[in-house]
Amino acid sequence: MLAVTSCLLAATAQARDTVLVLGDSISAAYGMQLEQGWVSLLDARLQKEQPTYRVINASISGETSGGGLRRLPDLLSEHAPKVVIIELGGNDGLRGYPVKQLRDNLKQLIRLSEEAAARVLLLPMEIPPNFGKFYTDAFRASFTEATENSTAILAEFPLASVALETTLMQTDGIHPTAEAQPIILESVWKTLESML
Repeated sequence: MLAVTSCLLAATAQARDTVLVLGDSISAAYGMQLEQGWVSLLDARLQKEQPTYRVINASISGETSGGGLRRLPDLLSEHAPKVVIIELGGNDGLRGYPVKQLRDNLKQLIRLSEEAAARVLLLPMEIPPNFGKFYTDAFRASFTEATENSTAILAEFPLASVALETTLMQTDGIHPTAEAQPIILESVWKTLESML
């Protein structure tokens, strides 16, 4: 009987649907323990509220949209996710990469995910105004433009409630603290919940 139960549990675990998070340091828990990050908190919430899902965190600190695009096909093939959360673009902006390149990469990320039968949630990023208003505005608009002609859903900026709170940001002023992670999760969850 124990062996049968173990087999059933193993089959259930294998059958769980996957939420794939493709991001940069914001999703890779930069400056803290991995389990403190919003993606790990999301996994814990899903275990309680949507136990048919599991989370695969494929985020890498310093990742760009181009880097994510190179890695995504293998990730889609390996994990066959039901939902792909894309949190990329911040490093493109900080490095002053062309906005058209970012927009095209985001469109490709969405297209590949949708072709793999995954629903897409795009988390928009914001950047400091170092490169001037024209670049900053174009950068912001690229996330909306990337979702056009797709079924991808654009979430709100996940750091909207923490980015200007010095107590919730690390000393570099770019990365949120561990205390900010539950707030980020709530921001993402508002849109994600209806997709599950």
